[in-house]
Amino acid sequence: MKKQLTIDEGMKSLWPAVRVGCFQYKVKVEKKNGDMWRYLKKDIFKKTKDAIFDYGVSDIPNIKESREAYRAFGKDPSRYRVSSEALVRRIGQGKGLYEVNTVVDTNNLISIESGFSVGSYDAYKIADTLVFRVGREGETYEGIGKDAVNIANLPVLADSKGAVGSSTSDSRRAMITEETTEVLTLIYSFSDNGDLEKALKYGKEYLERYAGAEETECWIAE
Repeated sequence: MKKQLTIDEGMKSLWPAVRVGCFQYKVKVEKKNGDMWRYLKKDIFKKTKDAIFDYGVSDIPNIKESREAYRAFGKDPSRYRVSSEALVRRIGQGKGLYEVNTVVDTNNLISIESGFSVGSYDAYKIADTLVFRVGREGETYEGIGKDAVNIANLPVLADSKGAVGSSTSDSRRAMITEETTEVLTLIYSFSDNGDLEKALKYGKEYLERYAGAEETECWIAE
């Protein structure tokens, strides 16, 4: 069943440009796609380092707007980095990226190329109705590879059970594993430009080519 995602009016009042690009698809998660990693290392790492040289990390398009949105929501973007910025910083520092699985690795490829934070969630572990909103005071969840993550004032994805992800760090509840068979991948945009539409186009191609996505549905929540 196709997920229903709405953007909270309170979030829109603080940052009117917020939109979310959505992919929902069937998949067989594998450990690694060698072609994707060759493309990432040969082309994307170089483009990323060029962008760092041209702009500095915090002023790369779409990272810059995301940082400004965090400030509007009341979160320090230098302490709680948008996930795309964290990935780009790792590349700039020569640390490379973690290899997780074909869905998460392709998720990160889309994020690095676009400058947007991207999150992928096991569709069977979240409700069919979702909201993108600002985290509430005292709100936390168990992060992937982390203890409790303070998500107050962060942009968060939530369902009836509570927050399940954010544009900084996702929760363990809906993390992608090799048992996952249906995925919701979200591109979190805080930019007032056409880059989200472009990212949806090449993101669909990447997910199908490198993660084996099938029956892919794409739409934008705004």
